[in-house]
Amino acid sequence: CWEVRKHNSSEWCHFIRSNPDCRLDGGFLDYLDGVFCVFPPQLLPLAVTLYALWLLYLFIILGVTAEKFFCPNLSAISTNLKLSHNVAVFSLTSPLHGVTFLAFGNGAPDVFSAVVAFSNPRTAGLAVGAIFGAGVFVTTVVAGGIALVKPFTAASRPFLRDVIFYMVAVFLTFVVLYLGRIRLAEALGYLGLYVFYVLTVVLCTWIHRRQRGDGLAPPGPWEPEMPTDVEEPEPSGTNSGDYGEEYRSLLPSREPSLRILTTALSPLDYRKWRRKPWYWRLFKAFKVPVELVLLLTVPVVDPDKDDLNWKRPLNCLHVLTSPLLCVLTLKSGAYGLYQIQGIFPVWGLVTLVASALALIIFITTSNEEPPKYHCVFAFLGFLASAMWINAAATELVNILRTLGIIFQLSNTVLGLTLLAWGNSIGDTFSDLTMARQGYPRMAFSACFGGIIFNILVGVGLGCLLQMTSSQPLVKLEPDSPLVWVLAVALGLSLVFSFVTVPAQCFQLGKTYGACLITYYLLFLCVALLTEFRVIHFSTP
Repeated sequence: CWEVRKHNSSEWCHFIRSNPDCRLDGGFLDYLDGVFCVFPPQLLPLAVTLYALWLLYLFIILGVTAEKFFCPNLSAISTNLKLSHNVAVFSLTSPLHGVTFLAFGNGAPDVFSAVVAFSNPRTAGLAVGAIFGAGVFVTTVVAGGIALVKPFTAASRPFLRDVIFYMVAVFLTFVVLYLGRIRLAEALGYLGLYVFYVLTVVLCTWIHRRQRGDGLAPPGPWEPEMPTDVEEPEPSGTNSGDYGEEYRSLLPSREPSLRILTTALSPLDYRKWRRKPWYWRLFKAFKVPVELVLLLTVPVVDPDKDDLNWKRPLNCLHVLTSPLLCVLTLKSGAYGLYQIQGIFPVWGLVTLVASALALIIFITTSNEEPPKYHCVFAFLGFLASAMWINAAATELVNILRTLGIIFQLSNTVLGLTLLAWGNSIGDTFSDLTMARQGYPRMAFSACFGGIIFNILVGVGLGCLLQMTSSQPLVKLEPDSPLVWVLAVALGLSLVFSFVTVPAQCFQLGKTYGACLITYYLLFLCVALLTEFRVIHFSTP
């Protein structure tokens, strides 16, 4: 499909529509058809500009959905499953950040993007580029930025543990890429290695707590500094907690259902709006449509509130909108539009059943007190937000492939730049903010803990879901020599940290941070020169 630009502009549309390699799998929009058939050749720059703006908006959708809907519902589920005191809460109070439910929430965009990219051999390079590219970016730019912002003493044992596991994961991926395929045993090996990593972290934490007693002692030299009774610093960017009105507890007096509904659907806190700077207001204005649609379709359960964020009219509406969302986004609406016996569509049946159920819930509940089964809405919200993330990730992968065809760039370079930067920007702001707030060790631990989840679960689950009983393997053929540059660069960055951090007695300062950021800039230059064939490497 890359050869489309080599033809005369009058033949672009025919080439795109007649070439099977130009077919985009999944997604609601055909971006290739749009840019080469709908827009005339003279307006190609306009089409590219619109696609770039839509790409940025997709990253906003991913960030808002993961932070405001996916993660809160995961937290509610872990609370209802009684995991908050033995697994999930560790991710906030110990080096287990990036290991359990919180890791799944933070890594959801990366994992869903990888799953979507692995679904098509033509876009597998995007997944590899994004996973490796995000790894290099986080372990150099983000880790180096933390050291520049706030020099600190690293948590020794968690750091060594995470780096060793991550090096094993990178080596396993290197071997898989060298072989050019991943079989069922290897995909399960990825997931098994992650389970082993989780068990190792839990066991190490349990042993350490037994050694120091059950009570909370002051943090040692290898522990994060964040005490459990201090409010967690608010992240910035798309992660910022900017909802106010819709999460207020209900007043003791009876409030009309219509007022509850309109208040719950307002994504703006007008008091915060008035005191925020102009650039925050501008960014918020872009997010408001996304937040409004998400509020309409995704319920959120908040165990920290007295009413558990129960909004009777809105939650009853969610009983209708969330199932509709799921059937209309699954396989890009193919299942929802399917007609039963060729007569009645699936979405119509879902509408009838969900409407009856919503009416029953509305009649049998009150505005003031959540029902006993309110926890079910956390599972519904988790599923609905996951469907939103999957739909946005599908569009993201398709538009990146389209841009690659327009500019004749490999999927790998798009993955290591645009996709990796977009998926990492939220974690970057969060970690740097955490470091500025005085918790650099926790932010540094997050750099390595989170990307272990992304590579092991992203590759393992992404490939496992594409395997069938007739073909229990996924082909991973690198689409450019850049893949090997990525793998080597990531391995060298890990070896550099593995050697230099203990050599400095885990005292990380501005020199270490400057070295990491310089390393990333050099890597980026080599990667781009390799992509444009200025530097030539012999591939295996």
